[in-house]
Amino acid sequence: MQPAVATAALSNNQRIAALRLIRTDNVGSATFRQLVNRFGSAETALEALPELSARAGKPVRVVSRAAAEDEIAGAAKYGARIVLSAEPDYPELLRYIPAAPPVITLVGGDRLNWRRTVGIVGARNASSAGIKMTRLLATDLGAVGYTVVSGLARGIDTAAHRASLDSGTVAVLAGGLDRIYPDENIPLAHDILDRGGALITEMPLGWEPRARDFPRRNRLVSGLSLGIVVVEAAKRSGSLITARLALEQNRDVFAVPGSPLDPRAEGGNALIQQGAKLITSAADVIESLGSADPAAAALFDRDWEPEFGPEDLQPPSSDDRSRLLATLSATPVEVDELVRQSGLSASAMQMLLLELDLAGQIEWSGGQLVALRYR
Repeated sequence: MQPAVATAALSNNQRIAALRLIRTDNVGSATFRQLVNRFGSAETALEALPELSARAGKPVRVVSRAAAEDEIAGAAKYGARIVLSAEPDYPELLRYIPAAPPVITLVGGDRLNWRRTVGIVGARNASSAGIKMTRLLATDLGAVGYTVVSGLARGIDTAAHRASLDSGTVAVLAGGLDRIYPDENIPLAHDILDRGGALITEMPLGWEPRARDFPRRNRLVSGLSLGIVVVEAAKRSGSLITARLALEQNRDVFAVPGSPLDPRAEGGNALIQQGAKLITSAADVIESLGSADPAAAALFDRDWEPEFGPEDLQPPSSDDRSRLLATLSATPVEVDELVRQSGLSASAMQMLLLELDLAGQIEWSGGQLVALRYR
């Protein structure tokens, strides 16, 4: 199955059902897609959730229609809209990443070129040279029509956004639209919107960003971009997580070299050693990315979960569940490998994984690998 293609705007009931489903406990992006694939729609999946989660031994609380309506109304007060992945104004590049967010909150961005984008990330405690380089890169990329994407963090992110205010920039948030982090960048967020840029998040209003939410945000920064530029990064940093995610998403990774004596350059230099493209100016990025059209699905060709028909909806047995649990471990493994090792059918496997996911017993890596969750 290919990712959902852009359609006409969905009905209010479809939007509310999708929002209720993604906001339900233990329903992440991958689980959302599996549920909709299996049951045909978010509305039908919501009806099936109580029985499905009860079989896993941990009934989930489904978010109410009133709560979903309140979130839509709350977003509108900020000038934002709730956008589903099947809608035309969902960023097209984002549609082609593993476990793409089925629902995003988006404000602004009407004039942006969402198909010609470059992410710029780096250290929060950036050097003056790193800040200067970031400004040059963002300004020159914007001058030739690229939209700059970053995460609104201190340091390199802030410099990238400020330098591309006039040409167009997208800030990806780790928390809700009303919980911008850090506080010092709230004025910058307003400037981005005032100058025609965009703010985007997959989190609900009121969501305070936690440590685990920043890697989730980083996957959106890379997912929205044709390529990622790392300006400065320590050896263990969120910027390197973004670079790794970019590679998993089939994006280009670029790195600015730095002094071996500066710990802020260790991560970028390591990326170059591992095959990232060394750049010294925006011209290097432009030459590499060229004028490729990211709208072509072949550019992000991946395997997607098959759709299921009514004949596949029979619940698996307790023996099937035991066989799967005996096969799973804390080491992430591909679903196809689980099918081979357990001898279960693909249909039974998907249903069991849904049940275990809703019970909070498994976790997904990149939407493709699954492992037992140990608390």
